[in-house]
Amino acid sequence: MAEKRLLDRLEEVRSTMGERVASGASAVKHKASELVVNAMGFLGVPYRRGGSSMETGFDCSGFVRAMYQQTVGLVLPRRANEQAAATQQIDKRDLQPGDLVFFNTMRKAFSHVGIYVGDNKFIHSPKPGAQVRVEDMGISYWSSRFDGARRVVPGQDSTP
Repeated sequence: MAEKRLLDRLEEVRSTMGERVASGASAVKHKASELVVNAMGFLGVPYRRGGSSMETGFDCSGFVRAMYQQTVGLVLPRRANEQAAATQQIDKRDLQPGDLVFFNTMRKAFSHVGIYVGDNKFIHSPKPGAQVRVEDMGISYWSSRFDGARRVVPGQDSTP
C-alpha cells in the first residue's frame, strides 16, 4: 500500500515536471521570437565602437547585450568573447532564432557576434560606417569566419 502511494506520488511529480518543462520551453520560444522582432526594429541604427544604445549607436556586442536586456531581461557580458564564454555552445545545425552566432573577424576567436534570425541569416551591427542589418551566413565572408553558435540559457548566470 505504501509503495503504491509512493509510485502514485512519483507519477504525479513526473507529470507536473513535464508540464513545467513544456511551459518553460514555450515561454523561451516566445521570448526568442520577441527578441528577433525587437532586434529588427533597430535596423538602420549606425555602428559605433563601444556603443550600446539606439541614441549612441551600437557595436556588435553592445547590440546583442541591449536586445537581450530589453527583451528577455538578461544582462549579458559586454564583449563578444565574454558573451561566448557565458553561453552554451550548440551545433550550427541546431540554431534557432534568438541564438548567438560568433565570427572571427579580427584574427581572434569570438571577435564578432550577431543574433540568429532564421533561414541562415543573422542581425548585427557590423562595422564603422555601417548600420544594423541582416546578412546571410552563407556568403563566403561570413561562412569562412564562422566561429560557433551559442544559446543563452535562462537561469544561467550570464554575467562574468
